Amino acid sequence: MNPFQQNIYRPRRDFLYGLGASLGSVALTSMLQADEPSATVSQVPHFPAKAKRCIFLMMEGGPSQIDTFDPKAELTKRHLQEFSRSGEEQSAMSSGKRYFVKSPFKFKKAGQCGADICDQWVHLQERVDDICFYRGAQAESVNHPTACYHINTGNRFGGDPGVGAWVTYGLGTSNKNLPGFVVLPRSSYPQGGAANWSNGFLPAEYQGTPLRPQGSPILNLNLPAGMTSDQQRENLDLLAKLNQQHLTGRPGRSELAARMGSYELAYRMQSEVPGILDIDGESRSTLDMYGIGDAKTDRFGRKCLLARRLVEKGVRFVQAYAGNWDSHDYIERAHGSLIRSVDQPIAALLKDLKQRGMLKDTLVFFCGEFGRTPDNGLRGGGKSYGRDHNAKAMTMWFAGGGVKAGETIGATDEVGGEAVECVHPLRDVHVTLLRLLGLDDNKLTYYHAGRFKQLSQFGGDVINELIA
Repeated sequence: MNPFQQNIYRPRRDFLYGLGASLGSVALTSMLQADEPSATVSQVPHFPAKAKRCIFLMMEGGPSQIDTFDPKAELTKRHLQEFSRSGEEQSAMSSGKRYFVKSPFKFKKAGQCGADICDQWVHLQERVDDICFYRGAQAESVNHPTACYHINTGNRFGGDPGVGAWVTYGLGTSNKNLPGFVVLPRSSYPQGGAANWSNGFLPAEYQGTPLRPQGSPILNLNLPAGMTSDQQRENLDLLAKLNQQHLTGRPGRSELAARMGSYELAYRMQSEVPGILDIDGESRSTLDMYGIGDAKTDRFGRKCLLARRLVEKGVRFVQAYAGNWDSHDYIERAHGSLIRSVDQPIAALLKDLKQRGMLKDTLVFFCGEFGRTPDNGLRGGGKSYGRDHNAKAMTMWFAGGGVKAGETIGATDEVGGEAVECVHPLRDVHVTLLRLLGLDDNKLTYYHAGRFKQLSQFGGDVINELIA
């Protein structure tokens, strides 16, 4: 299809899609995708793919690299020494003196690779030989919404497609009965809202499908009270007959044909989706491994287990959110609690994928929207110190999907305030994610607003040091 013709009729289909997260809207967007000549169930990647699917673990709020995976002995030496900034930096910060603060946690060398990891990661330290830690990334914003948009869409100002939307646009779906891009948000949406997983200017079928954290994950998933499956089948058959009569006299009305097909897909999803979302069929040992049933790990444990079940059934891209990492105060209490809530579930996810032979072609990506500073204003009389936002240094990690295992790439300065080795902007991280999935950022484009657009905005470089 000529890309200059793509947007002529798509807005009408976008209107049909609406904005709901109901079963009908999910089904319709999938049918619209299948109705497009360019949107096949499974598309040929640009390169031989090392990863077939991706699970993106998004720690919203900005985890501190200094208190998780990047220990700094120098901070212990300088603890409570006054920290001086340049005039420009100082004017951008709140008034008052600032001081270096050491990490309240201890670190250890874990695994055969000897990776640095905070002692709060009791379970993840057992999986470090499967992980590639990257300390060289730099963001561009210290504002939560714009930084979230940046890591999730490549654009700090929102409105662009999410990473998962680009991936499904490039690769299609490997299960025509399920959405290609699924989001598992926290109880409240992250800063910036649903725009973090939007289809942006891509067709509506590539939008992430959020599963509701409470109640039915997808609205209208279950049959109405008093209706049997046979009755629903009869209703659909009658509706299809009437719609076909209507369509016969109106050739070229592809929207109606897509709507008709969406009813059939929704019918199939009602059979397949509940089985995927129902984790009660998992063994007790599996549920225990993910921490399901334990008050502190149950919520994120369910997300991690569901992520495994979804990719196992053919969902291309799953994003799971854990929030509240914005620890300006009481970092020992705040980060300690947060780590304990995700540690066991994430370690279980990596172990489970590996046991099933899926880790080698499933890319697991862990990060926040930015890092944290080595200093703080010591609010609360100096007893409640935390860390502020920092775009110059952030640690992220990757596992499976063709990345180097058991390695640490890049470095920050002696106090962890700025990346100084193997330094790359977030657009290069995005380009590398696409490359691992077999996609070329320069070829994965969509014509919009007068130019061909891409995830990296204007191109970027693959971080070859991360790739095995």
